Amino acid sequence: MGDKSGQSALRTYKSLDEEGLLGSAELPKRPTGSLVMHSMAMFGREFCYAVEAAYVTPVLLSVGLPKSLYSMVWLLSPILGFLLQPVVGSASDHCRARWGRRRPYILTLGVMMLLGMAMYLNGDAIISALIADSRRKPIWAISITMIGVVLFDFAADFIDGPIKAYLFDVCTHRDKERGLHYHALFTGLGGALGYLLGAIDWAHLELGRLLGTEFQVMFFFSSLVLTLCFIIHLCSIPEAPLTDVAKDIPPQQAPQDLASSSDKMYEYGSIEKVKNGYVNQELVLQGGKTKNPAEQTQRTMTLRSLLRALRSMPAHYRCLCISHLIGWTAFLSNMLFFTDFMGQIVYHGDPYGTHNSTEFLIYQRGVEVGCWGLCINSMFSSLYSYFQKALVPCIGLKGLYFMGYLLFGLGTGFIGLFPNVYSTLVMCTLFGVMSSTLYTVPFNLIAVYHHEEQKQRALGGGPDGSGRGQGLDCAALTCMVQLAQILVGGGLGLLVNTAGSVVVVVITASAVALIGCCFVALFVRYMD
Repeated sequence: MGDKSGQSALRTYKSLDEEGLLGSAELPKRPTGSLVMHSMAMFGREFCYAVEAAYVTPVLLSVGLPKSLYSMVWLLSPILGFLLQPVVGSASDHCRARWGRRRPYILTLGVMMLLGMAMYLNGDAIISALIADSRRKPIWAISITMIGVVLFDFAADFIDGPIKAYLFDVCTHRDKERGLHYHALFTGLGGALGYLLGAIDWAHLELGRLLGTEFQVMFFFSSLVLTLCFIIHLCSIPEAPLTDVAKDIPPQQAPQDLASSSDKMYEYGSIEKVKNGYVNQELVLQGGKTKNPAEQTQRTMTLRSLLRALRSMPAHYRCLCISHLIGWTAFLSNMLFFTDFMGQIVYHGDPYGTHNSTEFLIYQRGVEVGCWGLCINSMFSSLYSYFQKALVPCIGLKGLYFMGYLLFGLGTGFIGLFPNVYSTLVMCTLFGVMSSTLYTVPFNLIAVYHHEEQKQRALGGGPDGSGRGQGLDCAALTCMVQLAQILVGGGLGLLVNTAGSVVVVVITASAVALIGCCFVALFVRYMD
């Protein structure tokens, strides 16, 4: 063995000896600047989400998409995400790339987001430049735009799991909590800025005339923001490759207990690797039989073993996933129909009237005010995420979780029963509370569960993870967002057609959120 690897091994064992085998051999405390840089991915992602929310319907209408294909556009992406997210989460747990396990997936999904935006915001212009036949243009324009929307939604929904797992991999337990708060803060800021830029009438400004249309203007800003944010994110905190453990802890130099435990480094919870002389006890203190790493990776990556790992998920993880599903179902039920609710119910406009009629213009005004309401939601979500750190010592994660669902349920119920412009805009602040809650508390609980299991394994009584890592657990939790999209997209349209009014959507969101209150209070597991 060369001097370099020998010195690395000596540094590793010195750290273990100083901390004690059963002690806290953790990564160093991350500076605030690194956590802020890490959160920039959430800023860019949410900025692009807001642009899509503001422009995707006008884009689809402008290319002549038939109404019969609307449901396919909105359902295809979450269905793909729900089926594939755990597979990719498990794959990232065992990725052996030289610059880390999560960052290759984050980079790939970021490129897919950029490509999807280019297709749905510029699809019509691209087809017009490439195809001269006027009869073929509409079909190709619709196809390219649909593919772009599905690709962007798929990548944007998918990327949340690897980003969270990346944060968990490189941070101590306390830094994970700080990082999640910064994630929520920049998520709100990105959404607010995206909605504000989407509300500007670019067609009458010099930049709009220079670039052609407002669609090209928004693509320019979105691609610029997304690219810069992801470059900053990927350079924020170094990520140790999976192979560093095999290099830095050779079996012939390790104590017997470390040698036997390091062979199981691909098992559940193996998230943090050797870096600069630090070893995470979650990796070191694993028990079990010696296995070939390549065989173990191949075994874990099969669909059968993946389903077995999901079935073996502890009951408190399943309850957390169910509560996350309930919360996102309530939240999306309200948010996806909110601008339509403002236009039809609050402003009493008619979306099906002729485009120069008073009723249609009133509806458009309601939609514009609804966009400002979504901006208020994003801004208050960012503000509330900042104050969450002060609230946790007072009411704990259980209090935060319960309060988010309760306030959202009461707020949506109020605007459904008493629709009014000003009261509805005020209630948008409560939507921000729910948004911040959904982005932070469940992932905080995942971090708490894993931290507790690390300590149990360190004492020799921890549960066997059956090949599941934090990447898979984060992916399973994020899958609930896709499942909620499927439920909302497939069920609420039918519910509105049956009831004849969009009010039923807001009332449904309120009822689901209040049911979620009871669930998070009675079934979700919390720890001191």
